[in-house]
Amino acid sequence: MPRTYLMCPPAYFDVKYVINPWMDATTPVDAELAVKQWDRLRETLIELGHRVHVLAPQVGLPDMVYAANGAFSVDSTVFGARFRYPQRAAEAAAHQAFYARLSSEEAPGEDAGGTRAGWRFVAPTEINEGEGDFTYVPGPGLILAGYGFRTEPAAHAEAQEVLARPVISLRLVDPRFYHLDMALAVLDDTTIAYYPGAFSASAQAVLRQLFPDAVVASESDALGFGLNLVSDGRNVVLSAEASDMAARLVAAGYLPRLVELTELKKGGGSVKCCVAELRG
Repeated sequence: MPRTYLMCPPAYFDVKYVINPWMDATTPVDAELAVKQWDRLRETLIELGHRVHVLAPQVGLPDMVYAANGAFSVDSTVFGARFRYPQRAAEAAAHQAFYARLSSEEAPGEDAGGTRAGWRFVAPTEINEGEGDFTYVPGPGLILAGYGFRTEPAAHAEAQEVLARPVISLRLVDPRFYHLDMALAVLDDTTIAYYPGAFSASAQAVLRQLFPDAVVASESDALGFGLNLVSDGRNVVLSAEASDMAARLVAAGYLPRLVELTELKKGGGSVKCCVAELRG
């Protein structure tokens, strides 16, 4: 199914501070290669038939390339982000401004009364990091939400009120998988993939009960950013490092598309971190 995405070029990407276990401020970033790898990711999504909006990067915000963290949307309602670390705080306003422009430029359709309806943006009161810790499973209409390192559990209740969807809270326990999108991905309307070791024992039990047919990833899959992926229900775009995960996806009936994102991994993100989905 064709999707609509938002990405932000890594024009100012660098590792100038450390806010997750993958970041090392002493390791240089090849800025030119980062842009080339990002361009190839964007081209891959377009080749698969998807639409990609581009958010303008801003000086002083090197992590804006991780566009998934700026908001979370379902049915044209956008729940904004409120970042945990001050280094990223200003990104939230950039995302809010994007949705304001999008609403005025291309209202997604008409409501039952024939009124043109745009995107509705709701600013949060609780700390949350957008699609970093929220994802949507369309079949059951469930929101899966992570907490433990970035997003506050109170934001889960707030998201449920804003988006009118049931939210399942999942506790992350391994700091290497500091966001939900490092440890879990939605593959199609009813199927997920996840690495059990990233979650508490109770969260693992919940996932087993809700998704008995999930693709279960190994630790090496997760460490290769193999779960930080984007799927349209058939094609799955993921890190070229995650060859074992790609094989699991083939066995499950999906078509993996591998992309190199070695430079952006230095900031602690890969494919999904760079791609926000606009669910209009």
